[in-house]
Amino acid sequence: MQRTVENAKDLSGSISPPGDKSISHRSAILNSIATGSAKVSNFCVGDDRNSILSCLRGLGARISQTSPKNTTGPDEIFRIDGCGSDGLTEPLNVLNAGNSGTTIRLISGLLAAQSFFSVITGDDSLRKRPMKRITKPLILMGSRISGRQNGSLAPLSISGGNLSGINYEMPVASAQLKSAILLAGMHAKSKTTILQPSKSRDHTERMMKAMGADVNYDEDSLEISISTSELKSMDVVVPCDISGASFWMIAGCCHPNAEIKISNVGINPSRTGVLEVLLEMGANITKENISSQSGEPTADIIVKTSNLKSVEIGGQIIPRVIDELPILALAACFAEGKSIIRDAKELRVKESDRISATVSGLKTLGADINETEDGMIINGTGKLTGGTVQSHHDHRIAMTMGIAGLVASGNTTILNSEAAEISYPSFWDELGHISVENRP
Repeated sequence: MQRTVENAKDLSGSISPPGDKSISHRSAILNSIATGSAKVSNFCVGDDRNSILSCLRGLGARISQTSPKNTTGPDEIFRIDGCGSDGLTEPLNVLNAGNSGTTIRLISGLLAAQSFFSVITGDDSLRKRPMKRITKPLILMGSRISGRQNGSLAPLSISGGNLSGINYEMPVASAQLKSAILLAGMHAKSKTTILQPSKSRDHTERMMKAMGADVNYDEDSLEISISTSELKSMDVVVPCDISGASFWMIAGCCHPNAEIKISNVGINPSRTGVLEVLLEMGANITKENISSQSGEPTADIIVKTSNLKSVEIGGQIIPRVIDELPILALAACFAEGKSIIRDAKELRVKESDRISATVSGLKTLGADINETEDGMIINGTGKLTGGTVQSHHDHRIAMTMGIAGLVASGNTTILNSEAAEISYPSFWDELGHISVENRP
């Protein structure tokens, strides 16, 4: 499928992005192994949601939708009846994580603690993504894991249980890696301690602590420890995804006549790197109605046309903006001066090589952008022209090119635009909603 986006005369309106994927996944996993029952509302949408729910149900988790079937967003409610720490069952079939890296990595940590055999795999793209960073610490804890290329690639076969705690220094700052170890460590016989090289999103440890886990961490420290724990079920209202919101933030910043309100966005400090970068660039962004949902801070974000300046993005902030770097590269095209993105080699092993995919697409639209081994160099020109670009079957690239089409002159055609449905099925509808030029 392809989608053609026209340059918009104005951008205005209010948008509520889907529920946060990271929080949705963790609420489903942790409540599935807790004692009691919980309701989770505003669960994330798209293929990744189907992947996590399918894997958990394949393990015997009791998850049912209690709202009408055609309900989505805040009014959609799932009930999860917890199995307890040892209540999951051996799957009859291979578990399929689809395209979801979060699903395969977090579920692997959960499976490492189970005293049964299981196999987990994914689609063609996911089977090319690195798994060694996950399997290595889980094997050190006592789980038996095999996979292609010596455990580096899925499918992974896992025989778990009888784990011991470890002291582990993470080679990269990764919330997925950290979460996999914490899920296994919660079932280990002795304490597990993790040392991060830099901060990464902290949804797992926040939720575990709120549900009664013996987890210790400090927002000012890079060390986390967890001991054997039992969880109590907890209702969760999932805030809207800041990664999904970032596309509309940057559309508003870059367009010459824009004012957009993005409602109920999660502003967890471990996730607000994109906001920090945009404010450093001079973005006209404000927050209203700051509150809290299920222990996660939220706010409405108002973004208006901005005079952006160049920025250098690298170092410790990279793990906190890794998903938003493609759309931040688009913002840099409209910033005055030379912007540099570095220390982001991780982008090359996402759903696509996001460095090459971003550079190729934006260059096709007239950007002065070049790739480096671990990032990009962008000379802001303040303009793009229409053209035909590829999504590379990557949802974030598809959406980045869609926003580029709104702010480029002429028409922009995105090939394989359906990739956006992986995380944001209503993206193209909402793009039309805020574009005055495209309204009937």
